Amino acid sequence: MKKRLMHTMLRVQNTEKSVAFYTEMLGMQVVRQSDYPSGRFTNTFVGYQDEESGPVLELTHNWDRNTPYEMGEAYGHIAIGVDDLYGLCDHLRAQGVPITREPGPMKDSPREIAFITDPDGYKIELIQVSA
Repeated sequence: MKKRLMHTMLRVQNTEKSVAFYTEMLGMQVVRQSDYPSGRFTNTFVGYQDEESGPVLELTHNWDRNTPYEMGEAYGHIAIGVDDLYGLCDHLRAQGVPITREPGPMKDSPREIAFITDPDGYKIELIQVSA
């Protein structure tokens, strides 16, 4: 089964300020940006290459958050692209791995995802990618 690290998610207070930092200060480029009205958040992906070529950062702005995050809250999850999301989740479930979000389409997006947790409780997003 093919797998690869896709992105790391950070929660940000101000999208424009964060994008300016990563692009102007660190030389990354905006790969894509999407608003999710039903979830009340915006995702902006930045990196040195496109998502198919290597890992990127996902900067997530929660629209209703008015106070700064504590560093423990800022970390979101890592994401791993897999070529058989449903099969992998079945295998992991059989091995006792907690599936905290069952595989399926993401709201406002055609992307299919699932979430699991590692032994320390860190979230890992599994994303269906082409084989």
